[in-house]
Amino acid sequence: MQTNTYQAIKIKNTILNKIDDFLVVEAPLQININKKPYTVVMRTPKSDKELVRGLLYAEDILKKKSSFYFKIIEEKNNVPTIINVTIAENNLGKGYLNKRTLLSVSSCGICGKTALKDIKVSGKKLAPEKIVDAVHIYKMFIQLKKYQETFLKTGGSHAAGLFSATYTLLSIKEDIGRHNAVDKAIGDLLLTEQLNQAKYLLVSGRVSYEIVTKAFIAKIPVIIAVSACSSLAVDFAKEFGICLIGFTRAQKMTIYSNPEYLK
Repeated sequence: MQTNTYQAIKIKNTILNKIDDFLVVEAPLQININKKPYTVVMRTPKSDKELVRGLLYAEDILKKKSSFYFKIIEEKNNVPTIINVTIAENNLGKGYLNKRTLLSVSSCGICGKTALKDIKVSGKKLAPEKIVDAVHIYKMFIQLKKYQETFLKTGGSHAAGLFSATYTLLSIKEDIGRHNAVDKAIGDLLLTEQLNQAKYLLVSGRVSYEIVTKAFIAKIPVIIAVSACSSLAVDFAKEFGICLIGFTRAQKMTIYSNPEYLK
């Protein structure tokens, strides 16, 4: 259930009309690891397994290709509220020691961090396999919009799409949270073992530092956004070797880092 119907009053040109309006669903999901509470995320229900897989990957809890057991513990109105992930102790990454103790809301990726040092990311600088053709950027966004079913109904959801080096759509996921949508898309490709094919990350909203770090961890060298980019996102993109592009709309775009990647 990604949308729900609510009654509202719509005013247009001083005329009032009672309407039934579609709203994007926002609901909590408690994630347990080996039967112990790990975090609570606010998300749009659907693709929960992909969301959890992507989150565990980004948080350095499960980087290995090894499988994990996903089980719904509780649900309300057919929507999961508590899930448990079983991971072998020898497969738990260093991120598990840095347990989140705060609620991670749908609009803020840093809310669940316990210390400033937790936002640091290290690794080899990325570089694209080929120069990006700007013409294909617009074509990829056209493809992305075709699959934004929740947004078309509600206008309230974000989308993240992952494309290959040949501009082929590999995965597209929607969620009320920008970073949740990214986790879902990355998790989807982790489960199907296609993440190494992802070269472009397209997002329907703005880009924060956490979306850049998620792309870096997944080794995706190009991020393209419809909206703005934060200062920290640009700083991280420059450091990580990521080409970061914002305000991509109406045949315009703004390149914030590594412009040499773009044709």
